[in-house]
Amino acid sequence: MSKRKETEYIHGSHHTTKDQYGSLTPPIYQTSTFSFERAEIGEDRFAGNDPGFVYSRMGNPTVKVFEDRMATAEGADQALAFGSGMGAIAAVLLSHLKSGEHVIVSDGIYGATYRLLEEFSSRYNIASSYVDMNDQKALVETITPNSKMLFVETPINPTMKMTDIRAVAEIAKKHLLLAVDNTFATPYLQRPLKLGAHLVVHSATKYISGHGDVIAGVVAGNIPVMKDIHSYAQKNLGAVLGPFDAWLLLRGMKTLAVRMDRHCSNAKKIADRLQTHPSVDRVLYPGNPQFTDYDLAKKQMHKSGAMISFYLNGGKDEAFTFLNHLKMIPLAVSLGDAETLIEHPASMTHASIPAGVRQEMGITDNLIRLSVGLEHYVDIWNDIKQALKRLDL
Repeated sequence: MSKRKETEYIHGSHHTTKDQYGSLTPPIYQTSTFSFERAEIGEDRFAGNDPGFVYSRMGNPTVKVFEDRMATAEGADQALAFGSGMGAIAAVLLSHLKSGEHVIVSDGIYGATYRLLEEFSSRYNIASSYVDMNDQKALVETITPNSKMLFVETPINPTMKMTDIRAVAEIAKKHLLLAVDNTFATPYLQRPLKLGAHLVVHSATKYISGHGDVIAGVVAGNIPVMKDIHSYAQKNLGAVLGPFDAWLLLRGMKTLAVRMDRHCSNAKKIADRLQTHPSVDRVLYPGNPQFTDYDLAKKQMHKSGAMISFYLNGGKDEAFTFLNHLKMIPLAVSLGDAETLIEHPASMTHASIPAGVRQEMGITDNLIRLSVGLEHYVDIWNDIKQALKRLDL
């Protein structure tokens, strides 16, 4: 019997071994290793002839329940959990790219992903090019015989720029692997595999957890493209997720749908108010009709998300004045928590990107990024409004 996604986040659909005591919540298997009743069983497990567990770097029952839940959420054959979102991204890149090969990346990508790609270029001779993925002519012209992967972030952090996944998948399917960072949208709002992507990446630290108490990453996809990620990146590199963190993520998954509904509802109300405020120059939010990619967001996403960026009138001084006068909203990086969070991308999350490149990305000193939380929207807006008033003094 097929189930709606809200139900799948709670119950899953992949087969999971029942706990022997009937525990409704998956037990936390806080163990490094697993014993074998007989030597022959150990031999079979290491040979891959027995699906049982051996060592928690190679697989853990609690982690497996979370991985299966994420595979269901993304409509994938398999999901693999990692110790961070960057660990998941590195796993995808290292498993599918070799020295001398080339990856094409969304322009305006997250700062840590940009840093990682630049390190890969200098250390491992894995070249990267940054391109507007919706400019199909530019994208095709960027492809070389050494190009092996397209890595897309949509919506992009922090400019909210959207990529037409289905259109890019049409280009990718001829020669290239298409990986999509779905952190901002979550599987509740956007399912890249259904649109033609081969791999989906998440920083599960964000909305999947939803509580700001876990660092984790996930990769989901179908078996042919997941095989190397499992055998090489997860087993050999060892950037695995611990069982207690997996248990916390399973708890978060149960409320993903209701949380995202509230996040999105709040964000739309805040974005509408920012849009008309005299101290705000421009609002970047996929749910605003004035937003460049509004039509694409409506077509590709179930709702418009809970991330807003906006340009203040002025520069860095005005941005810092505004941020320093917020009373309720914490000034903190990360996103997707119950709490509304706010940050200054140019000096924080994207500070390591060269200034000239940041400017080209649209990450200027007057840009603010807001992760809209679950508080009452009136309280969120009242705090923003009183801080914006300081710009008039």
